[in-house]
Amino acid sequence: MNDKARGNLLRFDFERDGLHRHLGGGIPKGTLMVVSGGVGSGKSALIQRLIYGLLLHQHTSTIISTEMTTKSFLNQMESLDYSVKRYLMEGMVRFVPVFPLIGRTKKRFDFLSRLMNTRGLYETDVIAIDTFSALVMNDINEGKALESISFLKKIIGRNRTVILTIDPDDLSKEIMGPFRSVADILIELDTSVIEGTMEHVLYVTRYSHAFGPVSTAVGFRIEPRAGLIVDITTVA
Repeated sequence: MNDKARGNLLRFDFERDGLHRHLGGGIPKGTLMVVSGGVGSGKSALIQRLIYGLLLHQHTSTIISTEMTTKSFLNQMESLDYSVKRYLMEGMVRFVPVFPLIGRTKKRFDFLSRLMNTRGLYETDVIAIDTFSALVMNDINEGKALESISFLKKIIGRNRTVILTIDPDDLSKEIMGPFRSVADILIELDTSVIEGTMEHVLYVTRYSHAFGPVSTAVGFRIEPRAGLIVDITTVA
């Protein structure tokens, strides 16, 4: 890989799992990545692994979470042996919790417009929204979906990378469709139970402008104190 290519790549390699070798060696800058999967499919764990790898290579990140407080995020990362306390203190990663501000039981309205109007959220190299569909499900229609996609295109046009996790059960096909179509990288997650162990499969539906080889399917497990473990035997 030449120097110019390296300069356009967000690296997340971490030799403990080798995930980067299946995903093009890194994420091209100015990319919209959509990670689709149901509850328990491993969306958050995958995002946490990517963010940790990005931080190891000095890429700044913002995480907007619909599920965790800052404390639970730090505890979760520690439990996977992805310690980010130092990066948080240094300002390399910014964590923005949503539910502590509104409570778990209240419906979420107007967050789409609030996301688009909070400019300070989009100053880092990577912006991850987990779970995007839970954040906007009560506030989105086809028109707003197209508006938000137009906004996201402006953000990635500034060489930022945006990662959205989406639970397809949260959104109609008419709304989900445009996000799938516009994604530069589209990853779909599935799960199965094999001999009592939860196994996950990452299917790469699209990976535009990859700098290296991309696997079409990657099996993985999530284990305490080990994090994400690539398991090629999971995929037949």
